[in-house]
Amino acid sequence: MTCGILPVIDKQVCSFERWFIEHLADIPDPGHAQIIRRYATWEVLPRLRTRAEKKPVTPAARRHVADQVKQATAFLGWLADRDHTLATCGQTGIDAWHAEHNQHARNTIRGFLLWCSASKLTRPFRLPPVQISRAAPMPQAERLELIGRLLTDPSLPLRARVAGSIVLLYAQPLSRVVRLTLDDITRAEQQTLLRLGEPPSPVPEPLAELLFRWIGSRDNMNTATNHACQWLFPGRRAGQPLHPDVLGRVSGRDQ
Repeated sequence: MTCGILPVIDKQVCSFERWFIEHLADIPDPGHAQIIRRYATWEVLPRLRTRAEKKPVTPAARRHVADQVKQATAFLGWLADRDHTLATCGQTGIDAWHAEHNQHARNTIRGFLLWCSASKLTRPFRLPPVQISRAAPMPQAERLELIGRLLTDPSLPLRARVAGSIVLLYAQPLSRVVRLTLDDITRAEQQTLLRLGEPPSPVPEPLAELLFRWIGSRDNMNTATNHACQWLFPGRRAGQPLHPDVLGRVSGRDQ
């Protein structure tokens, strides 16, 4: 591929395509699977490939399009739970869904809803304006004080200490922190590394020690379907990570 005979294949695009095949197979409703296949084939993948032609797709961009597909799948399930389909979905349904979900979910589902409208799969509706929340940056002195407490105060829940330290030390949103897996944590030459991108970031002590203590005592690991879970912060639902809102309540941070 490097000598110009074959086109360069973006590894993140390939990763998404492999993931999508598995995701599609896990959708129990054939009608829902057909819609999601159309959405990914005609909307998501073309945009991702166009982006890859200009510059390599980042892991964050790959996660974002996967989140769009997962949110679209969840939306179809939400409609079905209320005895509705896309064909019967109109303004009332759109407003109800937005009222029940947070801003991150609303922004993530937007592309799918616009595609549905353009494809005339739904009744006419109007989406609320996009809102991008920007929290005021934490003063440096307050940030350092909070990091110090998280790293040294044994009275705090271990989950909050680990998650909060990652948020503050590496400037990561909780929506990214909950997607971390055990494979993102490695030991190399007596150094702990955390893969938030490439290259992985060093983890200083005492956070490294807290991190491995947490791995050995993670919550929500006692069910038969969750005992082999690879998420760093497992959720109560088998195979799913903890929701950012739940982790935020524990660590005292927004997503």
